[in-house]
Amino acid sequence: MIHSIDDLLTAARQGEPATLAVACAHDRDVLRAVAEARREGIAQAVLVGDAGAIRAILSELGEQESRFDIVGASGDTDAAQKAVELVREGRAGFLMKGLLPTAELMRAVIDKEKGLRTDRLISHVMMYEVSSYPKPLFLTDGGMNTYPDLAKKADILENAAQCLRALGYEKIYAACVCGAEEVSPKIQATVDAKALSEMTGRWAPYNMVVSGPMGLDLAISRAACEHKHYTGEAGGRADILLVPTYEVGNGIGKAMTYFAGARSAGIIVGARAPIVLVSRADTARTKLSSIALGCVVAQNQ
Repeated sequence: MIHSIDDLLTAARQGEPATLAVACAHDRDVLRAVAEARREGIAQAVLVGDAGAIRAILSELGEQESRFDIVGASGDTDAAQKAVELVREGRAGFLMKGLLPTAELMRAVIDKEKGLRTDRLISHVMMYEVSSYPKPLFLTDGGMNTYPDLAKKADILENAAQCLRALGYEKIYAACVCGAEEVSPKIQATVDAKALSEMTGRWAPYNMVVSGPMGLDLAISRAACEHKHYTGEAGGRADILLVPTYEVGNGIGKAMTYFAGARSAGIIVGARAPIVLVSRADTARTKLSSIALGCVVAQNQ
């Protein structure tokens, strides 16, 4: 079981390095992370994009271009399609977003004929390591699905459960985060949370307990649960935080990063292979951690 970002990096170093296809790899921080992943034995990379710019950046970083497979592309669309094709044909085990819009990459991913789409919903899972919490928190979905209905929330939660199982989790606790723990027909998030907590048959294959609705405090604090007399089994011990909307997930995630100094890693799941999706503001180390997360999930899913 993965207990920290360091555990994640250690797990990714074990065995043969995976192969990563990077769409629009002509970005300094992306290439710095990819080069570090190669040095640490985590992943080899196929760099797709502006070949001249990729070579120039590698030279600036002191990296030998001969250690990388470089595939030229005429633009964002061409780079996305070529990177996706590498994964589809088995020449790469997972995919990474470089210097191109997320929508451009995802158009290639969801292409019905040449993409990586499955019958599963595609969603985002972000892993956070915060010093004040004894284990990683997996936040979903603050990156892909804006206002999911009940069916999509169930799919998002199942995607996260599959991700955690790939990381070695044998027992999973999921919290359906809302503004309060009381169910109100006027607040759809609370109604959905209760319904999700009652889908025990769906969660049984993952040995996952789903509780909700509950506030964020109840999800992560046993003291808060005791004070409010909350008895949901996932209370105070959540592994997964299922948020009701994109804004809630985005806000919680940025708060953990900027206020709490959280270390993090994030991927998109639900496609034929994990997709490393990072923010332009992410550090090279966060990008490396995300590569490691994609590598471990790709090897074990």
